[in-house]
Amino acid sequence: MTETSELVQDAEWQRLDRRMLLVYPLRDLIRFLPVLIGLVIAGSASGGVDVRWQLLGIGIPVTMGLLRYATTSFRISEGRVELKRGLVDRHLLSTRIERVRTVELTASPFHRVLGLTTVRIGTGTASTNDEDAIDLDGLPAPRARALREALLRASGPVGAPDRPEGAAAPAPPPVRVVLRLDPRWARFAPLTSAGVVLAAGVIGVGSQILDGLGAWDQLNVDVAVDEPSREWLLVALLLLAGVAVLVSALAVAGYLMTNWDFTLSHSTADHSWHLRRGLTTTRETSLDDERVSGVSIGEPLGLRLSGGGRLSAIVTGLDRKQQGSSVLVPPAPREVVEGVAGEVLGSHAPVSAPLRPHGPRARTRRWSRALMVPLVITVGVVVGEVFGGWTPWALVPALLLVAAAAALAADRARSLGNALVGRHFVVRSGSLFRQREALETSAVIGWNLRSSWFQRRAGLTMLVATTAGGSQAVTAIDVPEPDALEVATAAVPGLVEQFVVATLPVAGTPRPRSPQPE
Repeated sequence: MTETSELVQDAEWQRLDRRMLLVYPLRDLIRFLPVLIGLVIAGSASGGVDVRWQLLGIGIPVTMGLLRYATTSFRISEGRVELKRGLVDRHLLSTRIERVRTVELTASPFHRVLGLTTVRIGTGTASTNDEDAIDLDGLPAPRARALREALLRASGPVGAPDRPEGAAAPAPPPVRVVLRLDPRWARFAPLTSAGVVLAAGVIGVGSQILDGLGAWDQLNVDVAVDEPSREWLLVALLLLAGVAVLVSALAVAGYLMTNWDFTLSHSTADHSWHLRRGLTTTRETSLDDERVSGVSIGEPLGLRLSGGGRLSAIVTGLDRKQQGSSVLVPPAPREVVEGVAGEVLGSHAPVSAPLRPHGPRARTRRWSRALMVPLVITVGVVVGEVFGGWTPWALVPALLLVAAAAALAADRARSLGNALVGRHFVVRSGSLFRQREALETSAVIGWNLRSSWFQRRAGLTMLVATTAGGSQAVTAIDVPEPDALEVATAAVPGLVEQFVVATLPVAGTPRPRSPQPE
Protein backbone atom coordinates (compact mmCIF):
# COMPACT_ATOMS: atom_id res chain seq x y z
CA MET A 1 0.00 0.00 0.00
CA THR A 2 1.32 3.43 -0.87
CA GLU A 3 2.23 6.14 1.59
CA THR A 4 -0.85 8.08 0.51
CA SER A 5 -3.15 5.19 1.31
CA GLU A 6 -1.53 4.72 4.70
CA LEU A 7 -2.19 8.38 5.46
CA VAL A 8 -5.86 7.98 4.63
CA GLN A 9 -6.27 4.77 6.66
CA ASP A 10 -4.61 6.10 9.86
CA ALA A 11 -7.12 5.16 12.59
CA GLU A 12 -5.43 6.78 15.61
CA TRP A 13 -6.67 10.05 17.07
CA GLN A 14 -3.97 12.65 16.41
CA ARG A 15 -3.16 16.03 17.91
CA LEU A 16 -2.42 19.10 15.91
CA ASP A 17 1.19 20.21 15.65
CA ARG A 18 2.72 21.29 18.97
CA ARG A 19 3.66 24.64 17.50
CA MET A 20 -0.04 25.53 17.75
CA LEU A 21 0.65 25.92 21.50
CA LEU A 22 2.14 29.27 20.45
CA VAL A 23 -0.45 30.22 17.83
CA TYR A 24 -3.66 29.58 19.82
CA PRO A 25 -2.72 31.61 22.94
CA LEU A 26 -1.33 34.47 20.82
CA ARG A 27 -4.45 34.54 18.63
CA ASP A 28 -6.78 34.62 21.65
CA LEU A 29 -4.62 37.29 23.28
CA ILE A 30 -5.05 39.50 20.21
CA ARG A 31 -8.81 38.95 20.32
CA PHE A 32 -8.88 40.05 23.95
CA LEU A 33 -6.66 43.06 23.23
CA PRO A 34 -9.52 45.64 23.25
CA VAL A 35 -10.63 44.32 26.66
CA LEU A 36 -7.07 44.50 28.01
CA ILE A 37 -6.63 48.06 26.71
CA GLY A 38 -9.93 49.05 28.29
CA LEU A 39 -8.80 47.49 31.57
CA VAL A 40 -5.56 49.51 31.52
CA ILE A 41 -7.38 52.76 30.67
CA ALA A 42 -9.94 52.18 33.41
CA GLY A 43 -7.17 51.44 35.89
CA SER A 44 -5.30 54.62 34.96
CA ALA A 45 -8.44 56.72 35.44
CA SER A 46 -9.15 55.20 38.86
CA GLY A 47 -5.62 55.51 40.16
CA GLY A 48 -4.18 52.19 39.03
CA VAL A 49 -5.16 48.54 38.78
CA ASP A 50 -3.76 45.71 40.84
CA VAL A 51 -1.11 43.79 38.93
CA ARG A 52 -2.93 40.56 39.71
CA TRP A 53 -5.97 41.74 37.71
CA GLN A 54 -3.73 42.55 34.75
CA LEU A 55 -2.13 39.11 34.94
CA LEU A 56 -5.59 37.55 35.15
CA GLY A 57 -6.65 39.47 32.03
CA ILE A 58 -3.67 38.03 30.18
CA GLY A 59 -3.95 34.55 31.66
CA ILE A 60 -7.57 33.96 30.60
CA PRO A 61 -7.01 34.11 26.80
CA VAL A 62 -3.73 32.22 27.12
CA THR A 63 -5.48 29.44 29.07
CA MET A 64 -8.31 29.35 26.51
CA GLY A 65 -5.77 28.87 23.71
CA LEU A 66 -4.02 26.04 25.56
CA LEU A 67 -7.35 24.31 26.22
CA ARG A 68 -8.31 24.62 22.57
CA TYR A 69 -5.17 22.74 21.61
CA ALA A 70 -5.60 20.10 24.32
CA THR A 71 -9.23 19.36 23.38
CA THR A 72 -8.78 19.17 19.59
CA SER A 73 -7.92 15.95 17.78
CA PHE A 74 -8.66 14.32 14.45
CA ARG A 75 -8.35 11.04 12.63
CA ILE A 76 -8.95 9.55 9.18
CA SER A 77 -10.29 6.03 9.52
CA GLU A 78 -12.56 3.61 7.67
CA GLY A 79 -13.22 6.05 4.87
CA ARG A 80 -14.19 8.94 7.17
CA VAL A 81 -12.61 12.22 8.29
CA GLU A 82 -13.40 12.99 11.93
CA LEU A 83 -12.66 16.08 14.01
CA LYS A 84 -13.22 16.26 17.77
CA ARG A 85 -12.97 19.55 19.69
CA GLY A 86 -14.36 21.43 22.68
CA LEU A 87 -14.30 20.93 26.45
CA VAL A 88 -17.73 21.94 27.77
CA ASP A 89 -19.54 22.14 24.43
CA ARG A 90 -18.18 19.02 22.75
CA HIS A 91 -18.25 18.76 18.94
CA LEU A 92 -17.64 15.63 16.89
CA LEU A 93 -17.64 16.31 13.14
CA SER A 94 -17.48 13.43 10.70
CA THR A 95 -17.83 13.05 6.94
CA ARG A 96 -17.14 10.35 4.42
CA ILE A 97 -14.08 10.86 2.21
CA GLU A 98 -16.11 10.53 -0.98
CA ARG A 99 -18.08 13.58 0.18
CA VAL A 100 -14.97 15.75 0.04
CA ARG A 101 -15.42 18.43 -2.64
CA THR A 102 -12.44 20.73 -2.08
CA VAL A 103 -9.35 20.83 0.11
CA GLU A 104 -8.08 24.32 0.87
CA LEU A 105 -4.75 25.13 2.53
CA THR A 106 -4.51 28.50 4.30
CA ALA A 107 -1.52 29.95 6.12
CA SER A 108 -1.75 33.16 8.14
CA PRO A 109 1.44 35.14 8.91
CA PHE A 110 1.75 33.30 12.25
CA HIS A 111 1.39 29.95 10.53
CA ARG A 112 3.89 30.83 7.82
CA VAL A 113 6.55 31.83 10.36
CA LEU A 114 6.14 28.49 12.13
CA GLY A 115 5.82 26.44 8.94
CA LEU A 116 2.19 25.44 9.60
CA THR A 117 -0.93 25.30 7.45
CA THR A 118 -4.68 25.12 8.06
CA VAL A 119 -6.49 22.41 6.08
CA ARG A 120 -10.13 23.27 5.33
CA ILE A 121 -12.14 20.34 3.98
CA GLY A 122 -15.15 21.37 1.89
CA THR A 123 -17.95 18.82 1.88
CA GLY A 124 -20.84 20.80 0.40
CA THR A 125 -22.77 20.74 3.67
CA ALA A 126 -25.82 22.98 3.91
CA SER A 127 -24.87 24.21 7.37
CA THR A 128 -24.09 27.92 7.68
CA ASN A 129 -22.44 27.60 11.08
CA ASP A 130 -18.65 28.00 11.07
CA GLU A 131 -18.52 25.65 14.06
CA ASP A 132 -19.55 22.86 11.70
CA ALA A 133 -16.59 23.40 9.35
CA ILE A 134 -13.93 20.70 9.24
CA ASP A 135 -10.76 22.75 9.76
CA LEU A 136 -7.53 21.02 10.73
CA ASP A 137 -5.90 24.17 12.05
CA GLY A 138 -2.23 23.54 12.46
CA LEU A 139 -0.46 20.86 10.42
CA PRO A 140 3.09 21.01 9.05
CA ALA A 141 3.01 22.25 5.46
CA PRO A 142 4.43 19.04 3.87
CA ARG A 143 1.98 16.87 5.79
CA ALA A 144 -0.92 19.15 4.86
CA ARG A 145 -0.09 18.88 1.15
CA ALA A 146 0.21 15.08 1.40
CA LEU A 147 -3.15 14.94 3.17
CA ARG A 148 -4.72 17.11 0.47
CA GLU A 149 -3.46 14.78 -2.25
CA ALA A 150 -4.65 11.72 -0.34
CA LEU A 151 -8.15 13.08 0.27
CA LEU A 152 -8.65 14.17 -3.32
CA ARG A 153 -7.40 10.88 -4.67
CA ALA A 154 -9.53 8.84 -2.26
CA SER A 155 -12.65 10.92 -3.01
CA GLY A 156 -12.30 10.34 -6.76
CA PRO A 157 -14.43 7.83 -8.59
CA VAL A 158 -11.53 5.49 -9.24
CA GLY A 159 -8.64 5.09 -6.87
CA ALA A 160 -5.07 4.53 -7.92
CA PRO A 161 -4.21 0.81 -7.97
CA ASP A 162 -1.87 -0.49 -5.34
CA ARG A 163 1.70 -1.08 -6.48
CA PRO A 164 2.95 -4.68 -6.26
CA GLU A 165 5.65 -5.33 -3.73
CA GLY A 166 9.11 -4.79 -5.12
CA ALA A 167 7.88 -2.85 -8.12
CA ALA A 168 9.54 0.46 -8.84
CA ALA A 169 7.49 3.54 -8.05
CA PRO A 170 6.17 5.16 -11.23
CA ALA A 171 7.45 8.61 -12.06
CA PRO A 172 4.96 11.22 -10.85
CA PRO A 173 3.09 12.87 -13.73
CA PRO A 174 4.06 16.49 -14.32
CA VAL A 175 2.05 19.35 -12.92
CA ARG A 176 1.04 21.68 -15.74
CA VAL A 177 0.95 25.38 -14.87
CA VAL A 178 -2.01 26.93 -16.65
CA LEU A 179 -1.83 30.52 -15.41
CA ARG A 180 0.43 32.83 -13.42
CA LEU A 181 -0.41 36.32 -12.23
CA ASP A 182 0.76 39.21 -14.37
CA PRO A 183 1.15 42.29 -12.10
CA ARG A 184 -0.12 44.45 -14.97
CA TRP A 185 -3.57 42.94 -14.40
CA ALA A 186 -3.84 45.11 -11.29
CA ARG A 187 -5.07 47.88 -13.61
CA PHE A 188 -8.46 46.14 -13.57
CA ALA A 189 -8.74 46.39 -9.76
CA PRO A 190 -10.18 49.96 -9.62
CA LEU A 191 -12.97 48.82 -11.94
CA THR A 192 -14.31 46.37 -9.35
CA SER A 193 -16.22 47.01 -6.15
CA ALA A 194 -13.34 46.04 -3.85
CA GLY A 195 -11.63 49.43 -4.07
CA VAL A 196 -14.86 51.29 -3.39
CA VAL A 197 -15.52 49.22 -0.26
CA LEU A 198 -11.97 49.75 1.05
CA ALA A 199 -12.06 53.47 0.30
CA ALA A 200 -15.45 53.83 2.01
CA GLY A 201 -14.01 52.25 5.14
CA VAL A 202 -10.92 54.48 5.13
CA ILE A 203 -12.99 57.62 4.46
CA GLY A 204 -15.38 56.68 7.26
CA VAL A 205 -12.53 56.22 9.76
CA GLY A 206 -10.88 59.43 8.58
CA SER A 207 -14.13 61.34 8.95
CA GLN A 208 -14.53 60.12 12.53
CA ILE A 209 -10.96 61.21 13.34
CA LEU A 210 -11.52 64.67 11.82
CA ASP A 211 -14.78 64.99 13.73
CA GLY A 212 -13.00 64.11 16.96
CA LEU A 213 -10.40 66.80 16.26
CA GLY A 214 -13.12 69.37 15.56
CA ALA A 215 -12.13 69.91 11.95
CA TRP A 216 -15.71 69.83 10.68
CA ASP A 217 -16.74 72.60 13.09
CA GLN A 218 -14.19 74.94 11.54
CA LEU A 219 -15.48 74.34 8.00
CA ASN A 220 -18.04 76.97 7.01
CA VAL A 221 -20.15 75.24 4.38
CA ASP A 222 -22.69 78.05 4.16
CA VAL A 223 -20.09 80.37 2.67
CA ALA A 224 -19.33 77.87 -0.08
CA VAL A 225 -23.05 77.53 -0.92
CA ASP A 226 -24.05 81.20 -0.70
CA GLU A 227 -20.87 82.65 -2.20
CA PRO A 228 -19.50 80.15 -4.71
CA SER A 229 -16.11 80.97 -6.08
CA ARG A 230 -13.37 79.43 -8.18
CA GLU A 231 -11.47 78.54 -5.03
CA TRP A 232 -14.30 76.42 -3.65
CA LEU A 233 -14.81 74.80 -7.05
CA LEU A 234 -11.12 73.97 -7.19
CA VAL A 235 -11.27 72.48 -3.68
CA ALA A 236 -14.24 70.31 -4.67
CA LEU A 237 -12.50 69.07 -7.81
CA LEU A 238 -9.31 68.31 -5.89
CA LEU A 239 -11.33 66.44 -3.27
CA LEU A 240 -13.02 64.30 -5.94
CA ALA A 241 -9.66 63.61 -7.57
CA GLY A 242 -8.20 62.63 -4.21
CA VAL A 243 -11.06 60.22 -3.55
CA ALA A 244 -10.59 58.67 -7.01
CA VAL A 245 -6.85 58.24 -6.41
CA LEU A 246 -7.53 56.73 -2.97
CA VAL A 247 -10.06 54.27 -4.37
CA SER A 248 -7.67 53.21 -7.14
CA ALA A 249 -4.67 52.86 -4.82
CA LEU A 250 -6.56 50.79 -2.27
CA ALA A 251 -8.08 48.60 -4.98
CA VAL A 252 -4.66 47.91 -6.54
CA ALA A 253 -3.10 47.20 -3.14
CA GLY A 254 -5.92 44.85 -2.17
CA TYR A 255 -5.74 43.07 -5.53
CA LEU A 256 -2.00 42.48 -5.24
CA MET A 257 -2.17 41.36 -1.60
CA THR A 258 -4.97 38.90 -2.32
CA ASN A 259 -3.64 37.52 -5.60
CA TRP A 260 0.13 37.76 -5.08
CA ASP A 261 1.94 34.77 -6.62
CA PHE A 262 -1.37 33.60 -8.11
CA THR A 263 -0.74 30.24 -9.77
CA LEU A 264 -3.31 27.94 -11.33
CA SER A 265 -2.09 24.47 -12.22
CA HIS A 266 -3.52 21.09 -13.12
CA SER A 267 -2.17 17.83 -11.78
CA THR A 268 -2.78 14.51 -13.48
CA ALA A 269 -1.48 12.73 -10.38
CA ASP A 270 -4.61 13.41 -8.34
CA HIS A 271 -6.72 14.71 -11.25
CA SER A 272 -7.38 18.10 -9.72
CA TRP A 273 -6.92 21.82 -10.20
CA HIS A 274 -4.63 23.60 -7.74
CA LEU A 275 -4.74 27.31 -7.03
CA ARG A 276 -2.26 29.23 -4.88
CA ARG A 277 -2.37 32.94 -4.01
CA GLY A 278 -1.85 35.48 -1.23
CA LEU A 279 0.89 37.76 0.11
CA THR A 280 0.37 37.97 3.88
CA THR A 281 -2.03 35.02 4.10
CA THR A 282 -1.36 32.30 1.56
CA ARG A 283 -4.24 30.18 0.33
CA GLU A 284 -4.05 26.94 -1.62
CA THR A 285 -7.23 25.44 -3.03
CA SER A 286 -7.64 22.11 -4.78
CA LEU A 287 -10.68 21.21 -6.88
CA ASP A 288 -11.22 17.63 -7.99
CA ASP A 289 -11.80 17.25 -11.75
CA GLU A 290 -14.90 15.16 -11.10
CA ARG A 291 -16.41 17.98 -9.03
CA VAL A 292 -15.85 20.79 -11.54
CA SER A 293 -19.05 20.73 -13.60
CA GLY A 294 -18.70 24.03 -15.46
CA VAL A 295 -17.45 27.61 -15.41
CA SER A 296 -18.90 31.07 -14.99
CA ILE A 297 -17.39 34.12 -16.73
CA GLY A 298 -18.28 37.30 -14.85
CA GLU A 299 -18.08 40.67 -16.61
CA PRO A 300 -19.08 43.63 -14.44
CA LEU A 301 -19.69 46.73 -16.53
CA GLY A 302 -16.35 48.34 -15.64
CA LEU A 303 -14.37 45.22 -16.52
CA ARG A 304 -16.32 44.64 -19.70
CA LEU A 305 -15.76 48.17 -21.01
CA SER A 306 -12.02 47.78 -20.38
CA GLY A 307 -11.80 44.34 -22.00
CA GLY A 308 -11.58 42.34 -18.77
CA GLY A 309 -13.43 39.67 -16.87
CA ARG A 310 -13.04 37.02 -14.18
CA LEU A 311 -13.61 33.28 -14.03
CA SER A 312 -15.10 30.96 -11.42
CA ALA A 313 -15.66 27.23 -11.44
CA ILE A 314 -19.05 25.67 -10.87
CA VAL A 315 -18.10 23.02 -8.32
CA THR A 316 -20.53 20.29 -7.39
CA GLY A 317 -21.42 20.37 -3.71
CA LEU A 318 -20.25 23.88 -2.83
CA ASP A 319 -22.80 26.22 -1.28
CA ARG A 320 -23.04 30.00 -1.76
CA LYS A 321 -20.78 30.73 1.23
CA GLN A 322 -17.92 28.82 -0.40
CA GLN A 323 -17.88 30.68 -3.73
CA GLY A 324 -14.52 32.21 -2.90
CA SER A 325 -13.07 28.71 -3.10
CA SER A 326 -14.04 28.39 -6.78
CA VAL A 327 -12.22 31.44 -8.19
CA LEU A 328 -10.02 30.37 -11.09
CA VAL A 329 -8.95 33.72 -12.60
CA PRO A 330 -9.07 37.10 -10.81
CA PRO A 331 -9.92 40.23 -12.84
CA ALA A 332 -7.76 39.83 -15.96
CA PRO A 333 -7.88 40.44 -19.73
CA ARG A 334 -10.81 38.73 -21.38
CA GLU A 335 -8.63 36.63 -23.69
CA VAL A 336 -6.88 35.19 -20.62
CA VAL A 337 -10.21 34.42 -18.94
CA GLU A 338 -11.60 32.73 -22.05
CA GLY A 339 -8.39 30.74 -22.55
CA VAL A 340 -8.48 29.31 -19.01
CA ALA A 341 -12.22 28.61 -19.33
CA GLY A 342 -11.54 26.54 -22.44
CA GLU A 343 -8.79 24.64 -20.60
CA VAL A 344 -11.13 23.79 -17.72
CA LEU A 345 -14.04 22.76 -19.98
CA GLY A 346 -11.82 20.79 -22.32
CA SER A 347 -13.15 22.78 -25.28
CA HIS A 348 -13.25 26.43 -26.29
CA ALA A 349 -16.56 26.03 -28.10
CA PRO A 350 -18.82 26.77 -25.07
CA VAL A 351 -16.89 30.00 -24.52
CA SER A 352 -16.85 31.34 -28.08
CA ALA A 353 -19.89 29.73 -29.73
CA PRO A 354 -22.71 32.12 -30.74
CA LEU A 355 -25.85 31.86 -28.64
CA ARG A 356 -29.45 31.66 -29.79
CA PRO A 357 -31.31 34.93 -29.06
CA HIS A 358 -34.56 34.81 -27.11
CA GLY A 359 -36.63 36.66 -29.68
CA PRO A 360 -38.51 39.99 -29.90
CA ARG A 361 -40.86 39.33 -26.99
CA ALA A 362 -37.94 38.82 -24.59
CA ARG A 363 -36.34 42.03 -25.87
CA THR A 364 -39.63 43.87 -25.34
CA ARG A 365 -39.72 42.73 -21.72
CA ARG A 366 -36.19 44.05 -21.19
CA TRP A 367 -37.24 47.47 -22.51
CA SER A 368 -40.52 47.65 -20.59
CA ARG A 369 -38.95 46.61 -17.28
CA ALA A 370 -36.08 49.09 -17.66
CA LEU A 371 -38.13 52.10 -18.83
CA MET A 372 -41.20 51.78 -16.63
CA VAL A 373 -39.91 53.61 -13.53
CA PRO A 374 -37.90 56.33 -15.39
CA LEU A 375 -40.89 57.17 -17.59
CA VAL A 376 -43.20 57.43 -14.57
CA ILE A 377 -40.69 59.77 -12.90
CA THR A 378 -40.42 61.87 -16.07
CA VAL A 379 -44.19 62.18 -16.38
CA GLY A 380 -44.40 63.22 -12.72
CA VAL A 381 -41.75 65.89 -13.25
CA VAL A 382 -43.58 67.23 -16.33
CA VAL A 383 -46.90 67.37 -14.48
CA GLY A 384 -45.25 69.11 -11.53
CA GLU A 385 -43.62 71.67 -13.81
CA VAL A 386 -46.85 72.40 -15.68
CA PHE A 387 -48.84 73.07 -12.52
CA GLY A 388 -46.04 74.55 -10.44
CA GLY A 389 -44.22 76.76 -12.87
CA TRP A 390 -42.18 75.79 -15.89
CA THR A 391 -38.45 75.26 -15.29
CA PRO A 392 -36.88 73.52 -18.29
CA TRP A 393 -33.71 72.57 -16.37
CA ALA A 394 -35.76 70.34 -14.07
CA LEU A 395 -36.37 67.94 -16.96
CA VAL A 396 -32.66 67.34 -17.57
CA PRO A 397 -32.11 64.78 -14.76
CA ALA A 398 -35.31 62.92 -15.68
CA LEU A 399 -34.35 62.76 -19.36
CA LEU A 400 -30.86 61.60 -18.48
CA LEU A 401 -32.41 58.85 -16.35
CA VAL A 402 -34.57 57.75 -19.30
CA ALA A 403 -31.54 57.73 -21.61
CA ALA A 404 -29.51 55.64 -19.13
CA ALA A 405 -32.42 53.20 -18.74
CA ALA A 406 -32.74 52.88 -22.52
CA ALA A 407 -29.03 52.11 -22.88
CA LEU A 408 -29.34 49.53 -20.08
CA ALA A 409 -32.36 47.91 -21.74
CA ALA A 410 -30.61 47.68 -25.11
CA ASP A 411 -27.53 46.10 -23.53
CA ARG A 412 -29.59 43.60 -21.54
CA ALA A 413 -31.51 42.63 -24.67
CA ARG A 414 -28.26 42.02 -26.56
CA SER A 415 -26.91 39.90 -23.71
CA LEU A 416 -29.77 37.39 -23.64
CA GLY A 417 -28.93 34.04 -25.18
CA ASN A 418 -28.60 30.31 -24.61
CA ALA A 419 -27.36 27.29 -26.51
CA LEU A 420 -26.57 23.63 -26.16
CA VAL A 421 -22.92 23.39 -27.22
CA GLY A 422 -21.72 19.81 -27.23
CA ARG A 423 -22.24 18.52 -23.71
CA HIS A 424 -22.59 21.98 -22.14
CA PHE A 425 -25.66 24.11 -21.48
CA VAL A 426 -24.53 27.70 -22.05
CA VAL A 427 -26.44 30.76 -20.78
CA ARG A 428 -25.68 34.48 -20.93
CA SER A 429 -27.56 37.41 -19.38
CA GLY A 430 -27.11 40.70 -17.53
CA SER A 431 -25.73 44.14 -18.25
CA LEU A 432 -24.31 45.81 -15.15
CA PHE A 433 -23.02 42.35 -14.33
CA ARG A 434 -22.99 40.20 -17.44
CA GLN A 435 -22.46 36.51 -16.84
CA ARG A 436 -21.87 33.61 -19.20
CA GLU A 437 -22.25 30.18 -17.61
CA ALA A 438 -21.39 26.83 -19.15
CA LEU A 439 -22.70 23.79 -17.27
CA GLU A 440 -22.08 20.16 -18.14
CA THR A 441 -25.36 18.46 -18.95
CA SER A 442 -24.26 15.44 -16.88
CA ALA A 443 -24.38 17.71 -13.80
CA VAL A 444 -28.03 18.69 -14.39
CA ILE A 445 -30.21 16.97 -11.82
CA GLY A 446 -33.49 18.61 -12.83
CA TRP A 447 -35.22 21.25 -14.93
CA ASN A 448 -37.56 23.97 -13.70
CA LEU A 449 -39.77 25.99 -16.03
CA ARG A 450 -41.20 28.99 -14.18
CA SER A 451 -43.47 31.62 -15.69
CA SER A 452 -45.21 34.66 -14.26
CA TRP A 453 -48.59 35.83 -15.60
CA PHE A 454 -46.88 38.34 -17.89
CA GLN A 455 -44.42 35.72 -19.14
CA ARG A 456 -47.23 33.28 -19.92
CA ARG A 457 -49.02 35.98 -21.91
CA ALA A 458 -45.82 36.48 -23.94
CA GLY A 459 -45.14 32.76 -24.35
CA LEU A 460 -41.91 32.96 -22.36
CA THR A 461 -40.52 30.99 -19.45
CA MET A 462 -37.55 30.84 -17.11
CA LEU A 463 -35.51 27.74 -17.91
CA VAL A 464 -33.63 26.70 -14.76
CA ALA A 465 -31.09 23.88 -14.81
CA THR A 466 -30.76 22.73 -11.21
CA THR A 467 -27.43 21.35 -10.07
CA ALA A 468 -25.58 20.60 -6.87
CA GLY A 469 -22.82 23.08 -7.71
CA GLY A 470 -22.22 26.83 -7.55
CA SER A 471 -25.41 28.79 -6.89
CA GLN A 472 -27.40 25.53 -7.25
CA ALA A 473 -28.92 26.65 -10.58
CA VAL A 474 -28.12 28.00 -14.04
CA THR A 475 -30.99 30.15 -15.32
CA ALA A 476 -31.92 31.24 -18.84
CA ILE A 477 -34.22 34.27 -18.64
CA ASP A 478 -37.32 34.72 -20.83
CA VAL A 479 -36.84 31.78 -23.18
CA PRO A 480 -39.63 31.02 -25.67
CA GLU A 481 -41.44 27.96 -24.34
CA PRO A 482 -40.84 25.72 -27.40
CA ASP A 483 -37.12 26.56 -27.33
CA ALA A 484 -36.92 25.83 -23.60
CA LEU A 485 -38.52 22.39 -24.02
CA GLU A 486 -36.26 21.65 -26.98
CA VAL A 487 -33.09 22.50 -25.06
CA ALA A 488 -34.13 20.63 -21.91
CA THR A 489 -35.09 17.54 -23.92
CA ALA A 490 -31.89 17.50 -25.96
CA ALA A 491 -29.63 18.16 -22.95
CA VAL A 492 -30.96 15.37 -20.72
CA PRO A 493 -33.07 12.95 -22.76
CA GLY A 494 -35.92 11.27 -20.91
CA LEU A 495 -36.05 13.76 -18.02
CA VAL A 496 -38.60 16.29 -19.29
CA GLU A 497 -40.67 14.26 -21.75
CA GLN A 498 -42.59 12.46 -19.02
CA PHE A 499 -43.97 15.77 -17.74
CA VAL A 500 -44.92 17.29 -21.12
CA VAL A 501 -48.64 17.18 -21.89
CA ALA A 502 -49.51 16.55 -25.53
CA THR A 503 -51.51 19.29 -27.28
CA LEU A 504 -55.28 18.63 -27.10
CA PRO A 505 -57.15 18.27 -30.43
CA VAL A 506 -59.27 21.11 -31.74
CA ALA A 507 -62.94 21.09 -30.71
CA GLY A 508 -65.07 19.00 -33.09
CA THR A 509 -62.18 16.77 -34.10
CA PRO A 510 -62.59 13.14 -32.99
CA ARG A 511 -60.04 12.00 -30.47
CA PRO A 512 -57.80 9.13 -31.58
CA ARG A 513 -58.74 5.89 -29.91
CA SER A 514 -56.30 4.10 -27.74
CA PRO A 515 -55.30 0.74 -29.19
CA GLN A 516 -57.36 -2.10 -27.73
CA PRO A 517 -55.56 -5.16 -26.49
CA GLU A 518 -56.09 -8.21 -28.64
